[in-house]
Amino acid sequence: MECGPTMVGDGESDATLMEKLEAKLMKQLGNEFQEYITKWSPRKVLNQLEKEGWKVVAMAGIGQTCAWTLYKENAL
Repeated sequence: MECGPTMVGDGESDATLMEKLEAKLMKQLGNEFQEYITKWSPRKVLNQLEKEGWKVVAMAGIGQTCAWTLYKENAL
């Protein structure tokens, strides 16, 4: 069972937050879009996001992938 890499954002994500997650902007072969990816485990990512004021509101399992939806009050 592998843990990571963890996809944490798209090309329009907050660069400052992505830096705190040590995420790099990458484009996967075959994709037309960029995404931020970190070597951190999901647990570490979620812990850091909680410190930044984000809360998990939903989670879904998609095959071997887990997706979390988060919310932050006044995130705009």
